[in-house]
Amino acid sequence: MALNNPAFTRNDAFSEKSSSTATGAGPSAAQLQAMYDQPAASAAVTNRMTIDDTIVKSTVSFIVLLIGAAVGWVTAQQLPGIWIAAALVGFLLAMVNIFKREPSPALILAYSAVQGVFVGGVSFYYEEQYPGIVVQAVVATLVVVGVTLALFASGKIRASKKATKVFLIAMVGYLVFSLVNVMIVIFGGPNANPWGLSGSVHIFGLPLGLVLGVLVVIMAAYSLVLDFDFIQRGVKNRAPRKYGWSGAFGIMVTVIWLYLEILRMFAISRN
Repeated sequence: MALNNPAFTRNDAFSEKSSSTATGAGPSAAQLQAMYDQPAASAAVTNRMTIDDTIVKSTVSFIVLLIGAAVGWVTAQQLPGIWIAAALVGFLLAMVNIFKREPSPALILAYSAVQGVFVGGVSFYYEEQYPGIVVQAVVATLVVVGVTLALFASGKIRASKKATKVFLIAMVGYLVFSLVNVMIVIFGGPNANPWGLSGSVHIFGLPLGLVLGVLVVIMAAYSLVLDFDFIQRGVKNRAPRKYGWSGAFGIMVTVIWLYLEILRMFAISRN
């Protein structure tokens, strides 16, 4: 998606020589020193996307998410089905944000809040059945995100066209499996396994859900790499500052997906 974004096309605005250079009259030593002593221009001044500004936007989004999660956790005790409604609204907001031509901070923060209610409600549901599982899932999610970020920052892992193609194929396959599995859970009858194929099918003695869970965690980690790569290229190509919200939205979607998959995988392992 980022490859086709007009915001990240080549920018040659700074390739032209300045008028002072063209005339042969360069700045004096005092002028150069004054320019050197000036503070670095912020994202607000340049209106360009920066790593720091994207981190701020991501932090704000996750704070809103955590507030929503607290509300969802508390509300789920009185309204057990609140997370289902939040999931539907969150899905609609996600589709709007994904297909919108330009990022909208209001819609992205609204998605954060609603998705937070969903995550909080689901977390409460799992915690009621498997005490301590939420803390384990949160720690595991932070570890995966931290390791992925460290590997990306060190240059040991990068996004590539071949890997991205494999990732997209795997995503489509997993989505199809998930839809089929949900149908089996819903229409499988009272004696059906509550996890569907993920719990009833075993590979080398392990539930299919655990095997798939490991693969999905790897997929989510690569999705994070794509998010980091999107931000890095946006900064490099001097994209408008507003696209920092797109980077924050992408990271948030991936981290939520990663957390939910780890939560489900831990629940299957306990069964």
